[in-house]
Amino acid sequence: MQEIYGNIWDEYNKGRWIVITTNGTTKKDGACIMGRGIAKQTADRFPEFPYILGAAIRRNGNNVFVFDDFRIITFPVKHHWRERADLELIERSLKQLVDWADNPRKHGKFYMVRAGVGNGHRDWETEVKPLYEKYLDDRFVVVEWK
Repeated sequence: MQEIYGNIWDEYNKGRWIVITTNGTTKKDGACIMGRGIAKQTADRFPEFPYILGAAIRRNGNNVFVFDDFRIITFPVKHHWRERADLELIERSLKQLVDWADNPRKHGKFYMVRAGVGNGHRDWETEVKPLYEKYLDDRFVVVEWK
């Protein structure tokens, strides 16, 4: 795992894949709730994305999903948007992300944020970073906002 400072959307604009944090809550209209952080930024850029993700969650549960058309991978950190980030869910999401990247082995870099540390109210250094270090190799780049 590598860590850099910057804007994850700059990497996206260079044609790179990004991993966005999400939750498993959908609204009556089928859209996933994407109201804060990188999820909101994604919904603002791609207004159809909350509906596409919401449909995937309703079909297959709150899991990592890969959206080739968007170059976006979702990374669940919460079951419900109001909750604190769930460390067990973050660990499960890390395993799913790495499994996807390994089978077959994907090359290139995947840019992601520090999961669960903003609106998820988790500590990066003591709670989340150790999980990242346990699972992520040098294909994964964690972008801390400048």
